[in-house]
Amino acid sequence: MCLAVPMKVSEVSPDGMARCQVGEGQTYVTASVALLPEPPEPGEYVIVHAGFALRTLEASDAEETLRLLREMLALARPGDWG
Repeated sequence: MCLAVPMKVSEVSPDGMARCQVGEGQTYVTASVALLPEPPEPGEYVIVHAGFALRTLEASDAEETLRLLREMLALARPGDWG
C-alpha cells in the first residue's frame, strides 16, 4: 500500500524542485513539481508520493488530513504495523 502525504512547500527552485516540510517537525524532503500544471508557491501544500508533488491542496484540507493521520497513529498499538 502506498500513502501520499501532504507537505508544506518552503521553497521552489528554478530547476522544478520543491523543498517541502514534513508535518510540523524539522524534516524536509525534495520533490519534483514537474507533474503540476503550475509550480506551487511557498506556504502552499502539496501531496507528495515517491518524490513527486502530485497536486496542490487547500491548507484546510491538508491540515485536516495531517490531523487524521496523527490521530490514527495515536490509536495504533505497538505491533499493529507488522
